[in-house]
Amino acid sequence: MDSFGNSFRVSIFGESHGTGIGIVVDGVKAGICLSAEDLMADILRRKSGAKGTTPRVEADEPEILSGVFEGRTTGSPIAIIFRNGNTRSSDYEALKAVPRPGHADYVAGVKWNGFNDPRGGGHFSGRITLPVVAAGTIARKMTGMDFRAELVEIGGETDREKWSGLLDRTSREGDSIGGIVECTVSGVPAGLGEPFFDSAESLLSHALFSIPGVRGVEFGDGFAAARMKGSEHNDALTLEDGTVRTVKNGAGGINGGITNGSEIKFRVAFKPTASICREQRTLNIRTGETVSLNVPGRHDVCFALRTPVIVEAMAAIVLADLVARR
Repeated sequence: MDSFGNSFRVSIFGESHGTGIGIVVDGVKAGICLSAEDLMADILRRKSGAKGTTPRVEADEPEILSGVFEGRTTGSPIAIIFRNGNTRSSDYEALKAVPRPGHADYVAGVKWNGFNDPRGGGHFSGRITLPVVAAGTIARKMTGMDFRAELVEIGGETDREKWSGLLDRTSREGDSIGGIVECTVSGVPAGLGEPFFDSAESLLSHALFSIPGVRGVEFGDGFAAARMKGSEHNDALTLEDGTVRTVKNGAGGINGGITNGSEIKFRVAFKPTASICREQRTLNIRTGETVSLNVPGRHDVCFALRTPVIVEAMAAIVLADLVARR
């Protein structure tokens, strides 16, 4: 479904090349200062135009339709819409018969019997994360926590000084690369999370995997914990300025599905952009023949470059909901 959350709930709508995309945010406290300008700082962090990102540049101007009166939230659902303008839908005509490898074109057509909107990836486009970022700004105001995500690796390279050259080479090859984003959330109180199925990690992972292109999520020591002994991974408690914390935070701020008062730390792996200019061999689902495909359109060489603010937004949405449910 296109809704997430319990006491703080978001519902997204729209397609990449439709009239617009947007989100409805329910469960927002009344009296919070909010304007379209408040949303812009995070929106600009996601915006395209930099090296390695798509040349499709939209205005990305948020229009708040409801839930705000005279600069304050009213307590009713907040609806926000972004109009689409810079679209080239003709680029996607051929993809109805020849779905892009690695993309949702084929499975979307199967699930909705071909009635889905395929233009620009439709409802599966990375553009759908724009309203999520807007909702994340509201969620931050609800939690009062500090969310900091950064890209730490692209194409297997951790040396940032080499990223520019790597992006140039990949672009010339007509290919794409993925990346890893690391996120830290501070100011998190102990006691958030609703085990068993609504544990803090379960909900965070659920929301993070909803971001198009996510292929992995790990908390704290993550997969490295499987190669440790218990004496190495176990994390003793200590007092810091009268507050209980863990010594090394190997669990990433969560034990038993409940926040332990330390910073939440996790990493998110993004796959390479599925749409590439490089020739690929794939299936024409109408004729049953294997054909060559050069994907048209405007695409990111590394869409992970634009994802740190999206990761922060998803984390904020989850934690706003858990705070409201506490």
